[in-house]
Amino acid sequence: MKAVVFRGKDQPLQVEDFPKPKAVKDQVLIHIKHAALNHRDLWVTSEQAKVPGGAVILGSDGCGVIEDVGEDADPMLIGSEVVILPSLDWGQQPHVQGDSYRILGYPDHGTFAEYLAISKKYVFEKPEHLSFAESAAVPLSGLTAYRALFTKARLRNNERVLITGIGGGAALWALQLALSYQARVSVTSGSEEKLKKVAGLGAVKTYNYRDPDWATKAQKDSGGFDVIIDSAGGDSFGKLIDLAVPGGRIINFGRTSGTEAQINIRNLYWKQLSVFGTTMGTRDEFLSLIEMLEARKIKPVVDTSFALNDVAQAFRRMQEGSQFGKIILNL
Repeated sequence: MKAVVFRGKDQPLQVEDFPKPKAVKDQVLIHIKHAALNHRDLWVTSEQAKVPGGAVILGSDGCGVIEDVGEDADPMLIGSEVVILPSLDWGQQPHVQGDSYRILGYPDHGTFAEYLAISKKYVFEKPEHLSFAESAAVPLSGLTAYRALFTKARLRNNERVLITGIGGGAALWALQLALSYQARVSVTSGSEEKLKKVAGLGAVKTYNYRDPDWATKAQKDSGGFDVIIDSAGGDSFGKLIDLAVPGGRIINFGRTSGTEAQINIRNLYWKQLSVFGTTMGTRDEFLSLIEMLEARKIKPVVDTSFALNDVAQAFRRMQEGSQFGKIILNL
């Protein structure tokens, strides 16, 4: 089978012939139709020096058709159209992942391949209102946004929400899910083009974070925010403490602007803020996400699609940060 194989951070990604997996025990063999990129794929290729077994197939997001099953899986599953949960071995505690937790695509073989063998507990029926490509855009970023908004922030109707760094998959999912919950959503981006697009999706206010006064303007316009969803971190994180209203909740799941930040500790405790870190989510949260998408007929924003052989071009587009929505691989 054809697969995108990662062999080390100093080696270019290769589309190679790779052994086709076989479903064993409770596994199903999925013929992947579409996969989707995440920033995690970039970080793996730039940061991971050790590659288990010398070669790992990348990719956390995917959707396809079950072609075969192992001896402990129901043969009636063959032919099912499924979307894959990339959150593996979460553990017993829903509030935090356990020591065995992993994300599909490293160190386990992922979805950038024609076939994937995975336990049946990680496959869910594809939402009927979504295409295969749209379904592939759901898992990692959709689950991350869902957990951030509803498990961590416990979003309520009509609350004021700020989402930083709009344009990537998780931020756009957060926007769409929050809007479907009647939240009043404002966003930031460094791209005027992205801000124009997101205004068309329903954001009430947009701010270019390259404007040194953006936070002052946002405070004046909104009076502060009940919930702030951040995937950037870095130097701007301190502004989020100032922008949160008393009793507000700030949720972070990324570090695209850096891993360190300075904050006003007095504002943190005096305003009685809650700051949450989160990553991915549980099987139950993924099921709730899919049910929400189906009930409200929510579709993802897709940026561009690439053939598997053009994976290097797809990675470049994500690295440039010019995408608006999910980048899809067609298998």
